[in-house]
Amino acid sequence: MTNGIVSTVPTARSAGGTLWRRTTGGSFALVALGAAMWGTDPVLRQGLALHMPAPAIVAFEQALPAAILAPLAWRGIRRALALFDLRDWLALAVLGCGSSALATLLFTVAFTYGRPNTPVLLQQLQPLFAIAGARLLLGERLQRRYGLYLMGGVVGSYLVAFAHPLSPGGIDGWAPALLAVSAALLWGLGTVLGRHLGAKLPFAELTALRLTTGLVAALVALGVTGDASAYSHVSAKALLALVLLALVPGLLSLLVYYRGLRATPAAAATLGELAFPFTALFLDYLAFGSTLSPSQWVGLALLVTTITTMGTLRANGTPTGVEVPDLERSANADRPEPLAITG
Repeated sequence: MTNGIVSTVPTARSAGGTLWRRTTGGSFALVALGAAMWGTDPVLRQGLALHMPAPAIVAFEQALPAAILAPLAWRGIRRALALFDLRDWLALAVLGCGSSALATLLFTVAFTYGRPNTPVLLQQLQPLFAIAGARLLLGERLQRRYGLYLMGGVVGSYLVAFAHPLSPGGIDGWAPALLAVSAALLWGLGTVLGRHLGAKLPFAELTALRLTTGLVAALVALGVTGDASAYSHVSAKALLALVLLALVPGLLSLLVYYRGLRATPAAAATLGELAFPFTALFLDYLAFGSTLSPSQWVGLALLVTTITTMGTLRANGTPTGVEVPDLERSANADRPEPLAITG
């Protein structure tokens, strides 16, 4: 789960070479490690979602990383005041309030239905939404095969969502899937908006501003629902889970993943990201005894194959991409060549 911001780096083509760059084992390992850290999310979130209100979880999850990145947020707001127009401020508001706070809230509520595998695996749809959003909002060209990818994603996600696809059940059967897909859509939109704002802000400052804006929205939701009282009787175990949720699959995984992505082409990164669903499945099995039905395994295979193929072919020569600057790339530096969506 990249939460909608994708970083890319210049390829060897920009230096007169070929598209494919040499990938070090260390950089690929960092990508896989960051994706594996995301896999710890359902174990932590599932236990919290069953005992705490979702707005209280999301507000804490936004607050801790935002506090850590506060100096970067201050630098980012100063840069934004000098560079942003009205459209940029609206994009930041949607990025923080929608792609950060609301998406995480929907994702959390999906876990209250006791089926953690469904929301986790449906996040693999995010690149499909990001590419469609790039076409609609940024005017970028769709691949000729996008219809096939969309079909594979829809069929695969349906099989993943329901253990018995011929009898999905009532609202309790559809609700977690719809909530998870809505979260994936908002995170995909965040990728597109991140590309738009990334032309003016470095990745680290944009991330800090996104979290800060998301925190404001989460605090408003917390005040409206009155769920702030949940903090008064939180147990030590729940507090530890909240801290780990905010720092491990949240902030730390983001830093590790993007550090590895700086030297890893998209085709290799999509393979490294497979650590996410399989780590999540393994931990869910250990913690909750969650397993997949045969049809869900088929759906997972179809979904993973679709997204991996899409990422590999996009890396192999297609010019369309969604990106924001690297951590060390200043707002005024030359922008890198577009690369495939990888998260």
